[in-house]
Amino acid sequence: MLKRLAAIFQAKANKALDRLEDPREMLDLSYEKQVEMLRDVKRGIVEVTAARRRLELQAEELRAKLPTFDAQAMQALKNGREDLARIALERKASTQAQIESFEAQVANLRAEQEQLVQAEQRLQAKVEAFRTRKEVLKAQYTAAKATVRIGEAVTGLSEEMTDVGYAIQRAEDRTAQLKSRGQAIQELLESGVLEDSLGGTTGIDRELEALGRQASIDAELERLRAAMAAGKANR
Repeated sequence: MLKRLAAIFQAKANKALDRLEDPREMLDLSYEKQVEMLRDVKRGIVEVTAARRRLELQAEELRAKLPTFDAQAMQALKNGREDLARIALERKASTQAQIESFEAQVANLRAEQEQLVQAEQRLQAKVEAFRTRKEVLKAQYTAAKATVRIGEAVTGLSEEMTDVGYAIQRAEDRTAQLKSRGQAIQELLESGVLEDSLGGTTGIDRELEALGRQASIDAELERLRAAMAAGKANR
């Protein structure tokens, strides 16, 4: 019995552990993490692209101001105001420096964007390959699990079959116990050790009654024999 109980407990424990460590769920979780990483890379590409575009627009706005500074410097010289012309040219030079700084940042962001795009493409390929492999592994695991379950059911090793076998064994043991007890009680009643609660007689009483019936039968036979003998004598 202890072995059966241990087998049942082990079967239930293994089943609970399988639910906790289902590799299909672990594969799905790993896939979701990779997909989330891919989303992060794509968001990064969008952010870098947006930042590069903002810098390009700012550089274009500054570049549009350069002709104005030239015109101001020319007008100042015409009016004999070299000092104002110098100020206009200084503003032009400062603006040109800002434009060059923006252009350098734009170039850096463009290079970073290209790197992110390449990384996104590689990661996308890996995620797709993992997804395909994941589905294959899940299908193989499901098939293997079904095969094991069928095999356990056939050989009686599954939890359900273990419970059924245990119930059958318990019923057989209980039936055998009841049969043995009934036979023992019957033997005790017949031997007179136990009294019949319904008839109120013992085995000795039954033997005495049987002897009385036998004596009555013997007397009846003697009477019949005597009657037959008397009939023959009268002839």
